[in-house]
Amino acid sequence: MILDSEAAIARSLGILLEQDPDLTPLAEMCGPLPARSMAGGYAGLAAIVVAQQVSKAAADTIFRRLKEAVDPLTGPALLSASDEMLRGAGLSRPKIRTLRAVAEAERDGLSLDSVLRLPAEEAVAALTPVSGIGRWTAECWLLFAAGHPDIFPSRDLALQAAAHEALGLDARPDEKTLSELAKRWAPNRSVAARLLWAWYGVRKAGGGAPV
Repeated sequence: MILDSEAAIARSLGILLEQDPDLTPLAEMCGPLPARSMAGGYAGLAAIVVAQQVSKAAADTIFRRLKEAVDPLTGPALLSASDEMLRGAGLSRPKIRTLRAVAEAERDGLSLDSVLRLPAEEAVAALTPVSGIGRWTAECWLLFAAGHPDIFPSRDLALQAAAHEALGLDARPDEKTLSELAKRWAPNRSVAARLLWAWYGVRKAGGGAPV
């Protein structure tokens, strides 16, 4: 089931709650989960890169400035923009390098549209060789841009914190621990991630999903 609408997400959530009724109080607190769908091409991946290691509020501001500075936000346009212009939008040097690396990979034959149609693990494997694109970035892009139903970005700090608090764990789980824990929600891990992000957003103003 591709999670490309609020209705699809609601259906997936219903199945998840049958799998794990302990998540029901979280769902009741959060209400309907938003679709949070996004563009699948260069601009969508750029939004996830911008969201790396910054708060959602900061990411939103920087991405808005980036779109104003580079319009339309495409790989060729990004390659034509100066570092000074991109730094003026709020991008760090590492993120500028990453966005240029993605644009160069596209120029050299990487089709982001084709990657979106791959199974999740194959898609992650196609993206992570690009400099600056780690597993978290690839997984978040696939989750929000492709609506993959069974992706859980266990490296995400908000998901780790949400799991710690919402599930009553003794300590905040690391990536490996959370990945193992999330296996019980397969094949609906994406909506489990969306639910934990939503719960964290309710509990922590400004927190939650990266986009």
